Amino acid sequence: MYRLFSNLQPALALALLLIAGHAVAANPLKPPDTSSPRATMGSFLDLTEQAATRYDAFRDDPSPATQATLWQVSEKAARLFDLSRVGPAARLKVADETFYLLWDVMFRLELPDLAEIPGEPVADADVDPSDLPRAWRIPDTEIAIVRIADGEHAGEFRFSADTVKDARGFYDAVRDLPYRRPMPVEDVYRVNQLFTGWMIPSAWVEALPDWANTVLDGQVAWKWVALAVPMALALGLVYLLYRWGRRKPWNGALGRYLRYIAAPLAVLLLVPLLHYLAWQQINITSDTAELPIYLLEIAEGLAAVWIVWLTASWIAESIIHHRPRISAKGLDAHLIRLAARSIGLGAILLLLFRVGHEIGIPVYGLVAGAGVGGLAVALAARSTLENFLGTLNLYADRPVKVGDFCRYGEDPSAGWLRIGTIEEIGLRSTRIRGIDRTVTTLPNALFSNMEIINLSKRDRMVFRPTLALRYETEADQLRCVLVELREMLLAHPRVTDDPARVRFAGFADYAMKVEIFAYVNTADWNEFLAIQEDIYLRILRIIEQAGSGFALPSRTLYHTRDGGLDAERQAAAEQQVREWGAAQVLPFPEFAADHRARIMDTLDYPPEGSPDADRS
Repeated sequence: MYRLFSNLQPALALALLLIAGHAVAANPLKPPDTSSPRATMGSFLDLTEQAATRYDAFRDDPSPATQATLWQVSEKAARLFDLSRVGPAARLKVADETFYLLWDVMFRLELPDLAEIPGEPVADADVDPSDLPRAWRIPDTEIAIVRIADGEHAGEFRFSADTVKDARGFYDAVRDLPYRRPMPVEDVYRVNQLFTGWMIPSAWVEALPDWANTVLDGQVAWKWVALAVPMALALGLVYLLYRWGRRKPWNGALGRYLRYIAAPLAVLLLVPLLHYLAWQQINITSDTAELPIYLLEIAEGLAAVWIVWLTASWIAESIIHHRPRISAKGLDAHLIRLAARSIGLGAILLLLFRVGHEIGIPVYGLVAGAGVGGLAVALAARSTLENFLGTLNLYADRPVKVGDFCRYGEDPSAGWLRIGTIEEIGLRSTRIRGIDRTVTTLPNALFSNMEIINLSKRDRMVFRPTLALRYETEADQLRCVLVELREMLLAHPRVTDDPARVRFAGFADYAMKVEIFAYVNTADWNEFLAIQEDIYLRILRIIEQAGSGFALPSRTLYHTRDGGLDAERQAAAEQQVREWGAAQVLPFPEFAADHRARIMDTLDYPPEGSPDADRS
């Protein structure tokens, strides 16, 4: 029985191939079967037959349609290989290269019958994956079919990543061996090296000298030239557009934006064209074929990053330009720019992650490692973060804006050193031009924590001088000065009437103090100085007309005989205190309650003669 089964193995294998071929013909959209090592090997051999048939059709009638059907074989072949070590951008091309290399290799080897390869005779049978080996190798070779352990293709059996990597080495090792089975396309990998798309007639290739078809680094020489020429032309065109965009004198934000994006936009348009020429028409083949793919992918990603950044900046500047109330150097403008650039930066990071993923960089690992790196960067950039938070505080509180005149911080120099006009509020610092025309730059972390007095926000300006009149001024003479000053303030058209206050405020060492408190109806400092000057001049005239004068800090020595104190009045005062003591009414430390009630509100105020005096 065992011998009978052994004799039937070749027939069984042939039957499996016929069944598989019929299934594919009946359903050309069905993906290759990779449910077991046997199914994967059968799918590979079936694709070689399809490739041979479609190559013959393309050779007889080169056209986009026949080339597309031939390219479909490479797309299906990509599902037979573990391409996890290859960037997604280059996987299809690497799969195409590996397929033709292994095709040429396997047909020179003594392959086992399909029935001897682990797997079920029928692909649709109920197969327990645990019963299948994790890996299977073609006898006496390192060509292995392995089970994919994880990912979206987990459980499938594919040619291993090492097999993909070493495919060219396998080919170089067996290229001189004879074929062990009928080969529909002799030296198929060499044919693939010479293959070109439908746009390049085969007669042109055949007319080239022998040296042009010499293999250099896995590719015929003329293809290297054919690849370099369009890439050089594309690079030159992008450079010319870049120079033109910077020199063309277009006005307006939109015009500048359009000419600035001309170069990156050209890159985005040229990359698909170069990709099509290189892989669909020239048909690049070599171990370095991945490099041009990755370079074009990077160029496309950087062009997209360039456009995103320019677009974010243009949107921010357009918003600022079309809103006259937003100063170009103000905090609002800087925050609009920051918001636009932050959104642009987020989009740029996504683009960079996509490009990194396409060229095979482990982006997710980098993102995971960015946590520790981000902590280190945060510690190193602490001052920058503090300034940024200070900027947000300035934006939230809005104590000042560009053009405001302000006083800030403690000022040891009588108000002249830490006072000035806000020229720019940036994301990191604020620039203030002082009244001495110097520019002070303060980090926002420091500026936001200072006491900021916005002088430009005043609706009025206070006028509050204190006059020092001579002690020789008599009481009625002082009353006359007070009345004249009050009338002058009320009559002045630039002084508000509430409160226009003039009061005798007390006695100083060398003068009697008169305090004036009023508001000047202006917010402009220069105009206030002019009004203040006018008021001071009027005060001089009033005091002069009243016959009084200003007291100066001085010492006056009187040379005269001292008549002493009035003895009679001294005796009367002492007698009065003794009488209070005898009568038990001495007002120390406090007045008696009945005495307090008796004298409460008995003074004549307002004084007699005043228009508000009580005449009853």
